[in-house]
This record gives sequence, C-alpha cells and structure tokens, in this order.
Amino acid sequence: MNFPLVLLILLVTTGGVWLLDHFFLKHRRAAGSDEPWWIEYPKSFFPIILIVFCLRSFLVEPFKIPSGSMIPTLLVGDFILVNKYAYGIRLPVANLKVIDINEPQRGEVMVFRFPEDPSIDYIKRVVGVPGDMVTYRNKQLSVNGVPIQSEPNGDYKYIESGLAYIYTERYRENMDGNEYSVLINHEMPNIQLSAVHNFPKRDHCTFDYSGFICKIPEGNYFTLGDNRDGSSDSRYWGFVPESHIIGKAFLIWWNFNDLSRIGTKIQ
Repeated sequence: MNFPLVLLILLVTTGGVWLLDHFFLKHRRAAGSDEPWWIEYPKSFFPIILIVFCLRSFLVEPFKIPSGSMIPTLLVGDFILVNKYAYGIRLPVANLKVIDINEPQRGEVMVFRFPEDPSIDYIKRVVGVPGDMVTYRNKQLSVNGVPIQSEPNGDYKYIESGLAYIYTERYRENMDGNEYSVLINHEMPNIQLSAVHNFPKRDHCTFDYSGFICKIPEGNYFTLGDNRDGSSDSRYWGFVPESHIIGKAFLIWWNFNDLSRIGTKIQ
C-alpha cells in the first residue's frame, strides 16, 4: 500500500468537503439545522489528517525494521524515526526535491525507496557518494583506495527467522568520524556472485570471488547493510538514485521485545 498517496487522497477529500461547506453549503442550510454526517465527519478529521500529513511528509516519518540486514545497529522489531528534511525538502508522493539542505554522507543510515520496486522502503548505511570508488575485498571495505578503519569487537550471535543461531564476529568501523558496529561471518563467501543482479550502470562495477569494486555514478549512492553477510544491498541490486532518498534514520523510539532500546540514537 502506498500510504503517502492514501494520506494525500484523504487530505484532498476531507479538505474539499470542508471548503465546499465553508463557502457554499452552510449558507444554504436552514438556521439551526445540523450538519449532515457526510459533512460533519470529513470536517472533523481534516485538521488531524492535515497535521499528520505535514509531519510525515516534511519533518519525521516512523518506520519499522522488518529484517536483520542492519544488525547489530538495528534489530528486527525496532521502530525508528526518520528525519525527512535532513537531505532536502521533497514533494510528497512525487518525492521531488524542491529545497536543497544537505546530501547523504558516508557512514550515515539512510532510508530510501528500493530501486527495483519503489513501493518498498529499504534502510542501509551509505558507504559511497557520487564519484567515490568503493572496494570490498576479502571482507575489507575501502573508499577511494583508503581502507576503512575496522577493529574486532567480540563475537555476536542472533536468531535468524526464529529457526537457527547465526554466529558472527562484531567489528567496530569508523567512516569519516561516524563510528558503528558491523557483523562479519568469515565462513561465508566474500560475495554471492550468482545473486548479483543486472542493475542499471552495472558497467561501473567489477565483481569476482574476492569481492567487487564500484565507481559511484553522479546522482547515485552506494549502500551496505551492517550485517555484511546477511544483507541484500548495493552489492547485489545496484546504486540508489538521489530521487529515491526518503531521509536519515536517527532514533529508535520503540521495541516491544527490548524496552531498553527506546530512545537509542542511531549511529
């Protein structure tokens, strides 16, 4: 379901009824007569829908994490908040940027429309901006020829799909001053070559069994999941166009399974 479109339709419908009644219908009703239900209800809901629409479209939008691709930063079931104006003001539904503010930076956690199906929202970490050369060889990430600082930080295990324990190693990465944790499973291949799609501008990338190297085209970004061996990301389906960006994830506001995560800032 395209919720922003549904919200826009409700806003236009209730707002239209309010305007119609304000300028025409109420002057034709008999003095002291009640409003018919089809006018009363839309008028009552219009201010609420307007406030929700403005908040969600231009300021903050809530999301729920559905998968483990961003473990350990984000867990399945985390409810997060996304800053909608961090990367510029965009028109609702069309997602067309009308006011420039900032651009995504390396190391930030970004929400965007999935390039292969824009009706689906994805969340990943930005590791490459336009013009960058991103390399991932033998589990080591480098940007523009400089290896990203990565230090071992103990073991980590989690349950995948409620069926089996996954044992991995946690590393602490530092990218342009943004510090965060990633998981690496050294028993997994460096990359699943059979899973790499034929995505737009794939000729900007070279893949082999040790990993890949990609030159990021203008107007595009490269993303990875923090769960490096359990994430479907730019390695497999390609670059994120600027037009698909939704906003910057910044806060975990709820988790039914772990209340201690409430209020956690997303690094």
